[in-house]
Amino acid sequence: MRGMTLREIAERLGAQWVGDPDKVITGMAGIDEAEAGDLTFVANPRYRKKLAQTAAAAAIVPADIREAPISLIIASDPYLAFARALEIFHPPARPAPGISGDAWLDPSARVGDGVTVFPFVYVGKDAVIGARSVLHPFVSVGQGARVGEDCVLYPQVTIRDLCVVGNRVIVHSGVVIGADGFGFVPVGSRYRKIPQVGIVRIEDDVEIGASSCIDRATTGETRIGRGTKIDNLVQVAHNVQIGEDVILVSQVGISGSTSVGDRSVLGGQVGVVGHIRIGRDVKIGAKSGIHSPIADGKVVSGIPGLPYQDFLKTIAVYKHLPQLRERVLALERELEALKAALGGSKKEGS
Repeated sequence: MRGMTLREIAERLGAQWVGDPDKVITGMAGIDEAEAGDLTFVANPRYRKKLAQTAAAAAIVPADIREAPISLIIASDPYLAFARALEIFHPPARPAPGISGDAWLDPSARVGDGVTVFPFVYVGKDAVIGARSVLHPFVSVGQGARVGEDCVLYPQVTIRDLCVVGNRVIVHSGVVIGADGFGFVPVGSRYRKIPQVGIVRIEDDVEIGASSCIDRATTGETRIGRGTKIDNLVQVAHNVQIGEDVILVSQVGISGSTSVGDRSVLGGQVGVVGHIRIGRDVKIGAKSGIHSPIADGKVVSGIPGLPYQDFLKTIAVYKHLPQLRERVLALERELEALKAALGGSKKEGS
């Protein structure tokens, strides 16, 4: 798009400006990569000193910064303002509506107005695609599945039979929604498959990162709550219940029938056992192993998961274990020497 003046951007963001209001902004970039004409931002206090070093033409900053060598846009939430500015400079491109002749839709499938279906898409019997949704190449929507309005399914997404996807859901490439849950019953030395006859329900405004897998329930539903954001390579097992506005970072794995409360955040590579409850507003540090329930509002980390302050104390001790071992061994030697000396004294006294 054409450049915009600092004043135009600030007005569209509902923010104030400091400096030359007619300075033309031609792009957006991080503070280290920014070039002449770019707009950048500072949200983390550690980066404030870089305002004197950046080549950017202007920066979005918090309200307590009023002076800098470059022009400023003052925002109560600089990170959010930067995201909104990116939308101004890079509005999402929406492909033209229409159904490719190289796609295959069952005659019983129902497709809403303004839907875009790219070549090599499959839509099964009695499936429903909501208005204005976009299905990119090699998307597969199974029998009786439902996709809501204004959804985007990127290439090679699979929505299995009877699963339900809400409105404004974004699903990135390689995601599988509704594969069979990992359910087997031992019979002697072998395993018999347990039929997985439930579904997955994805509520509105969810985003699911590439190559993540959300398994269908054995019976009932696996549910992903409204507004939840799931990173790449996440595994959600059968009958898991994820609340609203939850964050699951890359490589999280959640075992069957566990629930995660609203607004909780699970860091990268967190593993959670099955059949437990993680409360609302919980924060779990990266690479933690969670083996027991967590109450609302707790912050935990480690394997097994500990209250965060206890975890920090444990790590502080862990770093000194070699020295502590040497001290214990030295004390044991001293104790043995003292016991030997005391034993010799008793014999002499007798």
